[in-house]
Amino acid sequence: MDSNALKRLIDPLKRKILLGISRAIVKAVDDEKQVQRMQVGLLDDEVRDSLERFQEYGFTSVPHDEAEAVCVFPGGSRSHGIVIAVEDRRYRLKGLTKGEVAIYTDEGDKIHLKRGHQIEVQTSTLTVNADAAVNVNTPKATFSADVEIKGKLDVVGDITSKAEITDKDGSMSETREIYNEHQHNENGDGGGVTNPPNQQMP
Repeated sequence: MDSNALKRLIDPLKRKILLGISRAIVKAVDDEKQVQRMQVGLLDDEVRDSLERFQEYGFTSVPHDEAEAVCVFPGGSRSHGIVIAVEDRRYRLKGLTKGEVAIYTDEGDKIHLKRGHQIEVQTSTLTVNADAAVNVNTPKATFSADVEIKGKLDVVGDITSKAEITDKDGSMSETREIYNEHQHNENGDGGGVTNPPNQQMP
């Protein structure tokens, strides 16, 4: 077989290989179907609609337009492509250490699984919806800001406060002052006014 004949035999296979995978630019996303579909731009003026995007189980996202993608075309046919990866270098979280993992958005929100068994969550408002319960098992939980509880608070251990404790009728300091200084009339006729209590509230 001469070289020209071999070239004629190999060229179709070569074209299929070259057309089988391609970089692309995301043009539009349809996230309403069971499998997310994308419109992507491939080569100059080549736009493909309704390409299925395969995502990892348990993870999903809707990338911005102009994000970069990798498309696979089984058999080299451009008529039926699959998007297998999407990257957006404009927003990618950088500076991670080897072994770390992060979920992030273009708005700066992130869940960062860091080295040393640490997880950092960064956002503006964090909402937890749990139908049955929220269990936090830790030796110590620290809140650096105010805490508002809209339901009942049941405490098994002691309550210690370095500041004032107040309920709807007043503060502990006001109650203590009233008790320590209170006086009342003795029972019966001719009774005088009692002295303040001998034992003061601390």
